[in-house]
Amino acid sequence: MKITDIRQQVKRVDRYSIHIDGKYAFPLGETELLNTGLRIGQEFDQAGLDELKDKAVIDKGYDRALNLIMRRPRSEWELRDYLKRKEYSTEVTDQILNKLSERGYVDDVDFATRWVDSRRLLKSTSKRRLIQELRQKRVADETIQAVLEADETDERAVLRDLIERKRKQTKYQDDLKLMQYLVRQGYNYGDIKSVLQDKS
Repeated sequence: MKITDIRQQVKRVDRYSIHIDGKYAFPLGETELLNTGLRIGQEFDQAGLDELKDKAVIDKGYDRALNLIMRRPRSEWELRDYLKRKEYSTEVTDQILNKLSERGYVDDVDFATRWVDSRRLLKSTSKRRLIQELRQKRVADETIQAVLEADETDERAVLRDLIERKRKQTKYQDDLKLMQYLVRQGYNYGDIKSVLQDKS
């Protein structure tokens, strides 16, 4: 079996279509193509071809996972779940995640830190809500605890800011409705009552 053509893909210029004996066989990313050193005219036995195809599967899964991460950071569980839905085996998924981890793309501490920073910046998110969100991403409790201990945000200041903003809306002039909203956002009842009393 011989490689008869290596063509750059039209829609993805960083990926190449490998043709064996005149027929399309599998795609490879630019980096993996360079790593394998494939060239036109190169011959393979069945075992060699199977090994190449296995590398192509891992390469495509890695490429898909990387594209997902580029949209927003992901926890390890989110990536594992995504690859499972794409029907990659556990063994292949482990290899893809190891490759991503080696390059610094999978790190739950970094993910949780970015998540907290982002949520603190965009919304007045309570610590309790952050814990809930990170648990939904299957981040380990000890990682969540470490990240939140390093977070120097003053929870009461965040709560005061949120109350000020919500008070501008007509429906939150009513203390009971405002308190119910704040409890749903994960704030502690005692803190809510205390901050509201400070403001009155």
